[in-house]
Amino acid sequence: MATESIYRDKTVVEGLVKRIRESPIKRPVRIMHVCGTHENVISRFGLRDLLPDNVDVIAGPGCPVCVCPGHDIELAVKLALEEKAVIATFGDMVRVPSSAGSLADARTQGADIRVVYGPFDAIKIAKENTGKEVVLFAVGFETTACGVASLAQSNPPDNLSILVSHRLIPPSMEFLLGVGDICINGFLIPGHVTTVMGLAQYKLFPEAYRMPTVAAGFEPVDVLMGVLAIIRQINEGIARCENVYKRAVHDEGNPKAQMAIKEVFDVVPAYWRGIGKIPRSGLKLKERYTELDAQCRFGVWHPPQAEAGEKPIAHRPSPIAYLNDINPGCSCHLIMIGKIKPTECPLFGNTCVPEAPYGPCMVSMDGTCRVWYKYKKV
Repeated sequence: MATESIYRDKTVVEGLVKRIRESPIKRPVRIMHVCGTHENVISRFGLRDLLPDNVDVIAGPGCPVCVCPGHDIELAVKLALEEKAVIATFGDMVRVPSSAGSLADARTQGADIRVVYGPFDAIKIAKENTGKEVVLFAVGFETTACGVASLAQSNPPDNLSILVSHRLIPPSMEFLLGVGDICINGFLIPGHVTTVMGLAQYKLFPEAYRMPTVAAGFEPVDVLMGVLAIIRQINEGIARCENVYKRAVHDEGNPKAQMAIKEVFDVVPAYWRGIGKIPRSGLKLKERYTELDAQCRFGVWHPPQAEAGEKPIAHRPSPIAYLNDINPGCSCHLIMIGKIKPTECPLFGNTCVPEAPYGPCMVSMDGTCRVWYKYKKV
């Protein structure tokens, strides 16, 4: 039997569901995942419908495109239209709205917007366009950040710079634990991020918050194994960091990738769209890589995460700018923290659809609204 079929095997799935349903816990259990791929698997295979009524798996801020602040997109649009830079970014970012429009809108005004499938594609574009400035608009979590770090270390062409909008998963998880009206009883953590970063960065949750935390893969059996592991920990009254994705995740992660990130980036406070400023949740290029920093190269915006005592910079946006990056009537900010489900937003499937997204969660293939629209056929 092929590996994929094992992890989608009906008999195995039914056995796991039976064990979850046999749990003596009858009180509500809310498990949060922070991964768009997990949401795709859960929705595509109807896993929520298989769980007992008291167990719910809710989606957290697991879509990097969705949480990218509107101001970062405005900067990319500005560089494309005013500086005539070639903007290279991942496909989902092209259509995400901002107060300055989207990169797709900028393209209709003559901007040169290129879709890349990996950071090193930007090097090829830069070498083919030596007379132009090329900016890699780097958006993503730790898995993408390690690729961008490798690019920065590779002596890239002089006409290539990077507009960094990377975010880190664990600080957002800790932030959500401080939101009083969101009940979370366990975390299902993404296998791909954990493949890079390992389990150590998640040990805070069981040790400080008594929160069961389980790394799971991306097939139905993987997800159900993760849910079962969390249920088992709750049953036993324990909390630990557990790995049920052992075929891909090693406890120590990928030390080489971790070293690259540490070498290239500083960890800083960062804004998350619709959520606000989260301490130590973003990355910026270290001073030794200033020549690669598009913000510094073009003088459009020195990194906004100023430390105490740093002089104010004219182009730095105010915090208010970040709080206004959700369109009126849009509920993405509530959906991204698991407070409501997409179907509870009055715009979902009506004025907000994939062909004409009103909010960021309907744009990306990893956005919760986009996933629910695709599989619930509203």
